[in-house]
Amino acid sequence: MPPVRSPLREINISESDARISVSTAVSSSSTLSSCAIGQSAPPPHPRTRTQETKSYAAEPSKNPHPIHPPRVEATAQEEKKELRGGGAIRSGRRPRRNQSEELAIAAMEGGMGGGGGGGQQELSADNVRGIVLALLSSGFIGSSFIIKKKGLRRAAVSSGISAGVGGHSYLLEPLWWVGMITMIVGEIANFVAYAFAPAVLVTPLGALSIIVSAVLAHFILNERLHALGVLGCVMCIAGSMVIVIHAPLEQEITSVKEIWHMATQPSFLLYVASVIVLVSVLVFHFSPLWGQSNVLIYTAICSLMGSLSVMSVKALGTSLKLTFEGTNQLAYPETWFFMLVVAICVLTQMNYLNKALDTFNTAVVSPIYYVMFTSLTILASIIMFKDWSGQSLGSITSEICGLIVVLSGTILLHVTKDYERIPQSRSLYAPLSPTSATRLNGELLRHVEEDVRRTDDEEKVLRRQEMY
Repeated sequence: MPPVRSPLREINISESDARISVSTAVSSSSTLSSCAIGQSAPPPHPRTRTQETKSYAAEPSKNPHPIHPPRVEATAQEEKKELRGGGAIRSGRRPRRNQSEELAIAAMEGGMGGGGGGGQQELSADNVRGIVLALLSSGFIGSSFIIKKKGLRRAAVSSGISAGVGGHSYLLEPLWWVGMITMIVGEIANFVAYAFAPAVLVTPLGALSIIVSAVLAHFILNERLHALGVLGCVMCIAGSMVIVIHAPLEQEITSVKEIWHMATQPSFLLYVASVIVLVSVLVFHFSPLWGQSNVLIYTAICSLMGSLSVMSVKALGTSLKLTFEGTNQLAYPETWFFMLVVAICVLTQMNYLNKALDTFNTAVVSPIYYVMFTSLTILASIIMFKDWSGQSLGSITSEICGLIVVLSGTILLHVTKDYERIPQSRSLYAPLSPTSATRLNGELLRHVEEDVRRTDDEEKVLRRQEMY
């Protein structure tokens, strides 16, 4: 008689615990059923028990997974559904989405943002730096205008010759140099602001320098700010706040090569070619004929060249920022090309701006130039840097409305700038009798015209000294 072998040695070690539990359950159920009918089942022979176990375990092909298969199949189906639906699966892996799904999700998020909060987005750190620098620039430039004007008046009193008639005594006035240094600091801050924030955000904030100048002139130079001027200041501030809230985010640029790629795209090359053609026609055809009679000719030349100068300034500023951060961009010829474009555009811009200020009144030139320059600069930035590509329709509409409000406030400020001075001067002579008016009219009007002309000359000198 062969020795009795243990049941554990008859079971294949590769079988799962589920099969062992099933065999044990089958044996236990047969024993309980025998006891239930009142029969005493004798204990099975070890050989027979081993054979029963072997016979049950020897048929894995009929039911290889008796317990767990439904759950395994359900888990696989759930994972497939979660992958198809874009949900997170149990393993923690992020499901992949195709391009159409990403665009649809972005459109849904943009629509929800536009309906909930007007499509506004959180300002980035670079945008915050650009806004702070633009505000500081406006403060310095606006205050420099007042400081230099005080220096011009003090120099005119000490020498007896004003700057408007060719005097240069203001160069010996320390107060004028303080104003000049203040203006340079403001221009440097404005230059750096373009390296951190888009031109759509920085350029309209330049209108705040007019507010600073008007308010300081009211308190320091005793130039009364009319009620409409106050309204213009409020409009500029409100429009600037709208633009800041809905401003686009600054693109992350890692090399000047990326800016060069943007500058050589067909749409921007078409804009540059259009600007060159328009400027050439205005300079060689319209300027000799109607330059002295139509203010739009000189201001259009300045504005068109100014839009290209701002794009070049932004490219150059970004290159210098990357260089200071450790990535040298001065080795690329594109950086020096942008620097050359900046020099050419700024010199042309200042030349024709001086012609406009010498020919027409400052109160007429300044608002027209600011409106045209700001509008063309924003248009060039949209074409080159695609500032509005990732924004919702609500944000773009809000920015346009804010820009219109800022431009309207600027025009209102300039139009009402001399509103109080000239009517008050003329009203002083209205109560005079006809005889006195006839005798003193020429002399008094001559003094009024000299005062107005002197003030305009001072403003022209100050405008020439400002760098755009």
